[in-house]
Amino acid sequence: MELFDAFRRAWVLALLVVPLALLAWTWTRRGRAVVLPLDHARSKDGRWIARALKLCASLPALLLAVAIVLLAAPQRWDEPHSKRELTNIEFCVDVSGSMTARFGDGNRYDAAMRAINDFLDYRAGDAFGLTFFGNAVLHWVPLTTDVSAFRCAPPFMQPGHLPPWFGGTEIGRALLACKKVLCEREEGDRMVILVTDGFSADLGGGRDEEIAHTLAASGIVVYAVHVAGTEVPGPIVNITAITGGQVFASGDPEALREVFRRIDRMQVTRLEKVQSETLDHPGPWCLAGLVLLGAALVAGLGGRTTPW
Repeated sequence: MELFDAFRRAWVLALLVVPLALLAWTWTRRGRAVVLPLDHARSKDGRWIARALKLCASLPALLLAVAIVLLAAPQRWDEPHSKRELTNIEFCVDVSGSMTARFGDGNRYDAAMRAINDFLDYRAGDAFGLTFFGNAVLHWVPLTTDVSAFRCAPPFMQPGHLPPWFGGTEIGRALLACKKVLCEREEGDRMVILVTDGFSADLGGGRDEEIAHTLAASGIVVYAVHVAGTEVPGPIVNITAITGGQVFASGDPEALREVFRRIDRMQVTRLEKVQSETLDHPGPWCLAGLVLLGAALVAGLGGRTTPW
């Protein structure tokens, strides 16, 4: 691995000419020779001692060079990694009067909301929105990765306790309203999970295919969960097939939970390669500076030229 890959302030490296000049001067200058009168003694040329002294004299210049490199902010490339691609999932839940029909230990609405809350745990990291519909549409929870609002939603939208305009079933209107919400998010995949138990009058006369093609053109996949023992209406089958999704029928709460598990397995989480980023990398240079500083302190105790 390279010691560094880049500098955040590369222009500071121009100051390295100063320590380089000091090093050149230290190793090329010639000091005065001192003659010692020693009777009957052999004198040595002292080249190795001179080189050791010059090396000690070079330590301040090397410390200055390390300081300049640190001021230039050395960097390195981070290891490339993957991140989870976001999926925007809009739950479109029917709250018409028929959703109060008995379903297991409770009603269809209660079972659907429990299954949705379980589904949130499977898809941690995705963005979820919650839309209720009857003859009107209410966006209860905006698309968010914070799912705490989902946990509190069921008691407030119990079918049978709502205004009269939530009594019917208009799936087409609800899907188009969900499309508008999803198209506001530019990032990530788009998916609608429709939970209903009945037939919608606004999907007749080819309207189902028209809505399906509109959703498909916006990159929206529709999965439908039919919480009733009756046959799944044809228009819902068409919408899911055209958008690339699928429709499921569930006759009891356990089957409903299994439906959501199957949807999770079908809509596989994708990983996206993220380009590596540069990170500050002063560590090796700090270590080199500490070593040079220690050597300079030791050299200062005796590794210097004689001052006379």
